[in-house]
Amino acid sequence: MGAMLSSSFKSHISQILGCKVLKVEAVLGGDISKAFGVYTQTQRFFCKVNDSPCALHMFNMEKAGLEHIERTKTIGVPKILACGQHEGISYLLMEFIASKSADSKDFETLGHQLAAMHSLAMGDSFGWQQDNYIGSLTQSNKNHPDWSLFYVQERLLPQLIMAREKRLLGPDEIPTENSLVKGCQQFFTHTKPALLHGDLWSGNYCIDTHGLPYLIDPAVYYGHHEVDIAMTKLFGGFGTSFYDAYSERFPGIDGTKERTDIYQLYYLLVHLNLFGTSYYSAVKHLLKKYFDWRCQ
Repeated sequence: MGAMLSSSFKSHISQILGCKVLKVEAVLGGDISKAFGVYTQTQRFFCKVNDSPCALHMFNMEKAGLEHIERTKTIGVPKILACGQHEGISYLLMEFIASKSADSKDFETLGHQLAAMHSLAMGDSFGWQQDNYIGSLTQSNKNHPDWSLFYVQERLLPQLIMAREKRLLGPDEIPTENSLVKGCQQFFTHTKPALLHGDLWSGNYCIDTHGLPYLIDPAVYYGHHEVDIAMTKLFGGFGTSFYDAYSERFPGIDGTKERTDIYQLYYLLVHLNLFGTSYYSAVKHLLKKYFDWRCQ
């Protein structure tokens, strides 16, 4: 896939928009896909493109996740205009959000709106209607009534197995399923299925020029609301007023620190599998801290 879009691709986008595309320019848009600003006479749009075999499915899952969040009417997401494929190149065309740096008031709004999504969008079980992606890795969302079993079988175990297959973890460094479940059950109490963004780091939200938050690049499913908060704390980028606002609806309870560690373990495993050994020590530390893999 070239650095710029072909004239045929521009014509295809023009047909979708119903007006001529005058300019296309490369923009920052993540590591997985190339991203472009698409300009017409009066508007600007955002288009992600990727020529990998799984890209169309990946974009369709991103579209489904954004639309699922949109239906909650709690927090903004970019409007999806089209998702498809042209000449072997998959694309996701969406509204462009003109953004600004977040200030304390913006973080407060983000905290309130995320808390609203977590409290109002509740599921009947843990999981989602279909599997999707975390980064470029598949994310299994098989439904479970029990949060500990879901988290072990659909989150931790698939990543641990992948790390073993990639020789990023040795067989003797991987806990048994039994020890993983026991470790989680110590801290996973009274959890209810809330709609999660699923990958909420600082690159996956933006604040528009009016101060309204938008969520992007979701990996949605129904899980414990603290998962999203744990991810916000892994790499930083969220202001204090965000947590203060969020805690008005979800005050911290016993075990929050331990659950934060265990929820961050999933994301650290994902980063280990995507980016390699620089995440090994953090993964090993949490495995040793919470799970005795000698238990059978």
